[in-house]
Amino acid sequence: MKICFIGTGYVGLVSGVLFADFGNKVICVDNNKKKIENLKKGIIPIFEPGLDELVIRNYKSKRLFFTSDINKAIKDSDIIFIAVGTPTAKDGVSADLKNVYAVAKIISKNINKYKIIITKSTVPVCTGDEVEKIIKKNNSISKFDVVSNPEFLREGEAIRDFRYPDRVVVGSNNLKKTKLVLEKLYEPITKKGAKFIATTRRSSELIKYAANAFLATKITFINEIANLCEVVGSNVDDIALGIGTDARIGSRFLRAGPAYGGSCFPKDTKALIKIGDKFKTDMTVVKTVIKSNEKRKSILADRIIEILGKPKNKKVGFLGVTFKANTDDMRDTQCLKIFPKLLKKGVKISYYDPTGEKKELKNLKYKKNSDEILINNDLVVIHTEWDEFRSLNFSKVKSKKLMIFDMRNLYQASSFSNKNIIYYSIGRSLNDKKA
Repeated sequence: MKICFIGTGYVGLVSGVLFADFGNKVICVDNNKKKIENLKKGIIPIFEPGLDELVIRNYKSKRLFFTSDINKAIKDSDIIFIAVGTPTAKDGVSADLKNVYAVAKIISKNINKYKIIITKSTVPVCTGDEVEKIIKKNNSISKFDVVSNPEFLREGEAIRDFRYPDRVVVGSNNLKKTKLVLEKLYEPITKKGAKFIATTRRSSELIKYAANAFLATKITFINEIANLCEVVGSNVDDIALGIGTDARIGSRFLRAGPAYGGSCFPKDTKALIKIGDKFKTDMTVVKTVIKSNEKRKSILADRIIEILGKPKNKKVGFLGVTFKANTDDMRDTQCLKIFPKLLKKGVKISYYDPTGEKKELKNLKYKKNSDEILINNDLVVIHTEWDEFRSLNFSKVKSKKLMIFDMRNLYQASSFSNKNIIYYSIGRSLNDKKA
């Protein structure tokens, strides 16, 4: 099939490359000409394990193309994916849809034959209706169909998630015409066991928001249970195991730790509340989740200050600063709210992240490896669950006391035989530390 992806951000690039890997001709379009030229050279703008090899292989095989000529790309394609960004708007709540609508206007001027236009971007319910209205201004409805096809990719796991998803969701108001085409498009995936869910366009749009809000709820719930565990002398790992093995609940997203962050959960939960307001429906649970998640950031900052005792001039080193492992994404990462509170108390902060120095943290000291963090600080905070932090060389700690605050529960207190180390974790008894 001839496919066009408009937008080479996280979703557009990963999806486009993998559709090309399935044997389709895919044109990836972006108005950033520098990004397009870099992609042609195999220079990837995002950190996603394994993506660079796929880009190079499919580009050399002439299944994958990169261009800034959006008009020609639309005309040459049968299926057009809109995969532009939908960040939080200036009001701090709504999804900003200006990029989606701008693309829809361009598509409307370049339809030269029947096309299926698919919204891959995360958009509020009824966005497809507006896209259809824009395109109808210049075209007969018989020449196109607007479809919703939300993505469910996790950063750091996107390639696997695309190839082996739990489900593929497609929403169309003309399933009779579009379903067979999209079933064929996703056949390499559904043959491996993914469920193909065909529904209305509005239902499909809402599925994405509902899924992210529910996962955010699970994270927030287990973090609140972790707070209780620390006070009553329980172990949140045991609680998560005890409830996660219940098939009605499931074990995923029940790991206590920092607040949720990244590019999806924060903006999608807020947008879902705005959708509820639009249709005069109070999203009480989601509002509470957002409130609790924001409070989580203060709780962990206060915990660090409490561990330090007298924080002024104390040195704290952070291992990992991205919101999760296997990504370089700094959007809504917990530490961005923790750092100002620590700095205000006179704490001196350094950090190491496997993806390198971060422009967002220009006033903090960047270290080149984890050993430098272990040796040069009073407290080490394990902030992100990178695999390399699961086997830190604590033998380097010899001459002074070191405190460790393990926000990801990568270790057990009983594993520390080094008497110079005091270990703190999340959701375990406040007395569960090894000195």
